[in-house]
Amino acid sequence: MSMFGTDAYDGEPHLPPLVERALAAARAHGFPYSCRPEQGRLLQVLAGGAGTLVGETGTGCGVGLAWLASGAREGVRLLSVERDPERARVAAEVFADRPDVRILHGDWQRIEAHGPYDLLVLDGGGTGKTPDDTPADPARLLAPGGRIVIDDFTPASDWPPRHGGSVDRPRVFWLEHPALDTIELALAEDLATLVGTRRRSAGR
Repeated sequence: MSMFGTDAYDGEPHLPPLVERALAAARAHGFPYSCRPEQGRLLQVLAGGAGTLVGETGTGCGVGLAWLASGAREGVRLLSVERDPERARVAAEVFADRPDVRILHGDWQRIEAHGPYDLLVLDGGGTGKTPDDTPADPARLLAPGGRIVIDDFTPASDWPPRHGGSVDRPRVFWLEHPALDTIELALAEDLATLVGTRRRSAGR
């Protein structure tokens, strides 16, 4: 979730039609927190490597999911969970003609019953960024070799990374997770994303 992600698309050329449709829905419903185009293009590329199932927490109005669906190969299923019922309804309308895309309404943990995932994007729960948000378990939710994405960090140049004057513990959690090989990608001067790959030796 990016604070002004929807506005970041103003004047952005060459968007996939499905992304355009989701953006129109986000704008019509006054939803400002869509994923930014830099993140969306990364999701599109990563989805192309998924073999069977892609998951997402925090559908919003479906912009990030539209990037994923635009990159996924034929036959790959996509599942997203949104806790706000109105946004879940709006997103379902965006994907009404896509039987490969399913949107659930509820807490992000609903996604746990449908894995394991080849690609899992944590944007609406499971990141551990807030005290009341339990981090997802990648050893259980990812297929061996599957990837997990955690967005919306400020690029870091030092170790340990810091946020707000103290150690950025959620970022350290994912970068040092024993079930993952995780890297940080700087997508813009003010935006970084973590991408972790589940180690094939990691137990469930």
